[in-house]
Amino acid sequence: MVRSSEPVPTRQSSGAPPGAGAQHEHRWWVLAVVGTAQLMVVLDATIVNIALPSAQQDLGFSDGNRQWIVTAYALAFGSLLLLGGRVADLVGRKAVFIAGLIGFAGASAIGGAANSFGMLVAARALQGAFGALLAPAALSLLTTTFQDSKERAKAFGIYGAIAGAGGAVGLLLGGVLTEYLDWRYCLYVNLLFAVLAITGGARFLHGGRPAERPRLDVPGTVLACVGLFCIVYGFSNAETHSWSDVQTWGFLAAGAVLLAAFAWWQARTAHPLLPLRVVLDRDRGASFAAMFLAGAGIFGVFLFLTYYLQQILAYSPVKTGLAFLPMVVCMVIASVVATNSLLPRFGAKVLVPIGMALAGTGMAWLTRLGLDSTYAAHVLGPLMVAGLGMGFIFACAMNLATAGIAPRDAGVGSAMVNTSQQVGGSIGTALLNTLATTAAANYLAGRQPTPEAQANAAIESYSTAYWWSAGFFAVGLVVTLLLYRPGPPVPHSSEEPAVHV
Repeated sequence: MVRSSEPVPTRQSSGAPPGAGAQHEHRWWVLAVVGTAQLMVVLDATIVNIALPSAQQDLGFSDGNRQWIVTAYALAFGSLLLLGGRVADLVGRKAVFIAGLIGFAGASAIGGAANSFGMLVAARALQGAFGALLAPAALSLLTTTFQDSKERAKAFGIYGAIAGAGGAVGLLLGGVLTEYLDWRYCLYVNLLFAVLAITGGARFLHGGRPAERPRLDVPGTVLACVGLFCIVYGFSNAETHSWSDVQTWGFLAAGAVLLAAFAWWQARTAHPLLPLRVVLDRDRGASFAAMFLAGAGIFGVFLFLTYYLQQILAYSPVKTGLAFLPMVVCMVIASVVATNSLLPRFGAKVLVPIGMALAGTGMAWLTRLGLDSTYAAHVLGPLMVAGLGMGFIFACAMNLATAGIAPRDAGVGSAMVNTSQQVGGSIGTALLNTLATTAAANYLAGRQPTPEAQANAAIESYSTAYWWSAGFFAVGLVVTLLLYRPGPPVPHSSEEPAVHV
């Protein structure tokens, strides 16, 4: 193993008075502020799913157009994350964080007041764009605020639990708001989160802008944003078109070429958008891979188990959301215990593969669900096992993905964490939807489409999705077992990040 490092300016970050970092006088309030913002961004990816049927009935758009309410957010968010992370490094993390919150709240208000399909789609795209500013700024603020290893472990345990459980919280909150108020409140609720986070951010955050700001890599920015857009769009398009459609494989091929060109450019330009020192650390690279694969696999729970609970067990939206609470509790417990007690003793090479194994086991267990299954006997167990696994994965991977990143790279390094999870989720959604639809069609081939046959076809489609989700976690187990270095994490100096090859 070769260790190399490069000198980094040691001047105090602009806007960060002495006492920032591990001695930040309000660091736990910073965690509360950042956690609130992260919860708003993460739950927004699922809260709208519950509201879609009501919004469709109210605004009168077709089933074919329904996917764009979700896709518009994913396209803007996934393609602009790296740019958003670099903007935080250039302008200052506090300023970008506050701006992202204000923009996200404004876009949410527009979406809640939407009187047409086009207005709602535009609002969702704006939410994604401002979320791409907000999410990396939030994580980089946490990274630069907590430098003490013990405090950092606690902070990232809580933050990882929020990131992992936010989707389930979105299902619950979306169900409550849709059932008892109106679908528009699934968007208006973001105003409450934003006001709390803006107030706290203005009071407790330091500026966080490096004294020597990096220059913006314009060619790299264009290649990365367009390449990620093509990848996310291509996989999203696969949900409604065949894989042989030019709009699917054409965009995927173009995205692959553009991202390959981006990687080539980053190795040659003097001021890269994503410096290689950020991604070449083995633990950091393993963490990005873990976030990608876990993001792809977790949709086997949030998406298809939601269908099962509502369509097969006839749960209401609120009851469906409540059904996910045990998973959230397990995720929070596992996240806190892993980062506080287990990670410093055993390291990510042990914990993340165990998390992958637990999550994969939960997915495989869900394949046993049938028409006569019950929640307590057949759903609760696998949900809790998967929750424990996801807690281990997210908390440990987020911690190591941002450990040792210099302040000048904190924004773009944090953006890579979000990009890995977001792109993984987009790919997972498209693949699992396509595989599940194919399985249902194959089951019905040659059978009379009776209600019982259609219900069994749905069960077959869900089971297929769960098996493939288990496969994602199995790949994650192997990849993280091979990539992570053995032993507890080695402390890095925030002023001189090490690169391990």
